[in-house]
Amino acid sequence: MAIITTSSNPNRNELPTTLRHEGIRIGEIVAYRAWRVFEPHWWWKGDDRLHSVLIQDYVWHPDRPASGDVRTYGIHSFRDAIRSREEYPYSLGRKWLLLFGKVKIWGEVVEHEGGYRSQFGKIMSLDYGHPELLDKFRKIYRVNHVGPVAR
Repeated sequence: MAIITTSSNPNRNELPTTLRHEGIRIGEIVAYRAWRVFEPHWWWKGDDRLHSVLIQDYVWHPDRPASGDVRTYGIHSFRDAIRSREEYPYSLGRKWLLLFGKVKIWGEVVEHEGGYRSQFGKIMSLDYGHPELLDKFRKIYRVNHVGPVAR
């Protein structure tokens, strides 16, 4: 895995193309993120999959790693655990349901002040959120609970 460190550059998506690779190679990184759950409504049947919070068309599949090009979007994650909507750094509508947990990330990784943008990511655990949804999605994604459940 290659790590590219960025500073407070406002145009982070173009920065990786201008940085020189420092040759640092390390193993997997454990990071934290949230996923959006689409509950069934009269116009939407739901799909029993976790989605990106900001890019609703991006689906995290249980049987393969998430992936993205770090030069454009990549897989975003945070250094520190996020346990609630109030801690999440993006403004979210109240109707959105979120689950929070750990991911392992690898491949090409761009490091930011608060976290990472990686080439690959895989859900390791679902730790916080609505208890019934946690149970449901832990089974779907075949991950074990790690840590206390937020109520």
